[in-house]
Amino acid sequence: MTLVLAQALDAMGATVTIIDADPNRPILRWRSGQSASTVEVVGDVTEGSIIRVIREHSAVRQFVLVDLEGTANRLVSRAITQADLVLIPLQASALDSNEAGRAVALIKEEEEALDGRTISFRIIMTRTSPLITTKIEGGIIQALKDAEIPLMQVRLHERQAYKAIFVRKLALSELDETISGLPAAIENAERLAEEVVELITTDPSAKTGEENARE
Repeated sequence: MTLVLAQALDAMGATVTIIDADPNRPILRWRSGQSASTVEVVGDVTEGSIIRVIREHSAVRQFVLVDLEGTANRLVSRAITQADLVLIPLQASALDSNEAGRAVALIKEEEEALDGRTISFRIIMTRTSPLITTKIEGGIIQALKDAEIPLMQVRLHERQAYKAIFVRKLALSELDETISGLPAAIENAERLAEEVVELITTDPSAKTGEENARE
């Protein structure tokens, strides 16, 4: 999700940095390829450096995306405190639902530590079918709505193109047009980026990159 979003923002003309804080460094490996994308990728951040790195890049880049592992730890907590928007990917499974619940709980804990400052977040359904909503997926979405947990309108569908960008280490726009569903994948990514931009620019609880850099 992070790399797809970054590429869509880049294609819109924005300046983007990804901080790859996932221990497996998948996005850093992607950046080692031959893509002409201007997305900058930074790795090797630590608990002690993550806030400084976020602020340094926020001062000069329009978007700083932090790709984090799915478990709660101090590095994740520190990154959350700097966020304009936290996106929590959720696949239609009980296991993912439990992990998403833990992520929401962590955000609430950080809000308390920040004297009640609201941290804007959204659940985003990922690897969904572009054709049908499964019964499990529909049940999860309804449960989120019943619990009044905010949900992204755009779902990131399962697409071969999203796998191909990692295999070939290219941007979506650089992939061979023969890849199945490429135009639909690009459109899905664009819609995701548009919704994220709208949320960040209209949410009163979100801060600008300049404000992040100053604090």
